[in-house]
Amino acid sequence: MIAILRNPTYAKLFSAQIIALLGTGLLTVALGLLAFDIAGGDAGIVMGVAMSIKMIAYVAVAPVTTALVSHLPPKPVLIGADLSRAGVAVSLPFVTEAWQIYILIFLLQSASATFTPTFQAVIPSVLPDEGEYTRALSLSRLAYDLESLVSPMLAAALLTMMSYHNLFIGTVIGFLASAVLVIAARFPHIAAPPRARFFDRLTRGARTFWTSRELRGLMGLNLVAATATAMVIVNTVVLVQGNLQRTQSDVALMLGTYGAGSMLVALTMPKLLDSLPDRKVMLSGGVALPILLLSTAGIIAWTTGIPQWTTLLIVWLLLGAATSTILTPSARLLRRGSSEQARPAVFAAQFSLSHACFLITYPLAGVLGSIMGLPAVALILVATGVLGVGFTTSNWWKTPHPIDIDQQPAQTQT
Repeated sequence: MIAILRNPTYAKLFSAQIIALLGTGLLTVALGLLAFDIAGGDAGIVMGVAMSIKMIAYVAVAPVTTALVSHLPPKPVLIGADLSRAGVAVSLPFVTEAWQIYILIFLLQSASATFTPTFQAVIPSVLPDEGEYTRALSLSRLAYDLESLVSPMLAAALLTMMSYHNLFIGTVIGFLASAVLVIAARFPHIAAPPRARFFDRLTRGARTFWTSRELRGLMGLNLVAATATAMVIVNTVVLVQGNLQRTQSDVALMLGTYGAGSMLVALTMPKLLDSLPDRKVMLSGGVALPILLLSTAGIIAWTTGIPQWTTLLIVWLLLGAATSTILTPSARLLRRGSSEQARPAVFAAQFSLSHACFLITYPLAGVLGSIMGLPAVALILVATGVLGVGFTTSNWWKTPHPIDIDQQPAQTQT
């Protein structure tokens, strides 16, 4: 898997991704502390609104900015997005009101909604070989999972030596370093798409999704993955500290177990996809997630003590593994279902549609969980996941699995 880092362009872009992820992780910690400084006991409300703004920006902005920059080369788009994120991050230490946080978070996440799909759409052109691209997807999944573990530990270590305001400086450095690495990378030549009306450019990705049965099926699995992610992200702390009366360290352990399951699958995915079709692998994860959430409801309702804790840790490990089984190969479908010119729009549509699922599942997991209890909300998420699996199956059942795209010749570096 590490062998693909011998490709100098991909090595620089992957390094840029890791550094930007670490910067974003530091930003999340610092933002929570800033919210507490400004709002005190209402910091949770400030963070909740800020995270909602983040999701709204992801859903609404990605297709718009992709349409606006569709005729620009990807390199200046990525550099501009990184510099925009650095500019917002450097402003955050001077914030004194909650509304200022909301505006800056919208601007920062709008830049991220421009950077991420553009970055993801470039990688298939940098790594035209299917096997190398699959290994790159696994590395990317590992990067996301490791960031969720490393960033809080790094922030905790830095906070023993400095004020949290300095964490924003770390974020700025991360985005600037990412921009420098993008500048240093030699991008393959990617022809601009044919000129079209703005509305056509805006809807190109969504229309590609809807006309492709394979990509329509991916929309259902996006919803299934969002049910499990919402249960884990929103309710792990409630489950561990509220229901089980365990410590904050156990919250971290449970979240780490979920991440470990995801990383385990990411490591084995390239070999798995050498022998099995990606859709079969993804659908197995989609079927497993509602079953695991159903078992979560039963474990919470009918077990107690050490057996309950141990069983939940195992379930969280399996939830992470099943979620990664869906997410890691998903970009292979996007690559296969789009031309090089249409790829940014298709990746932007996936970015937008997948985050739209979180706008459904996060409120379900949070609001209904507090009203109805965790077993009941787990059952609601199970029903939601079953709907997603059914939608995917109805689109994939009679659709032959396409032959993997032929390996393309290496492209001229510019």
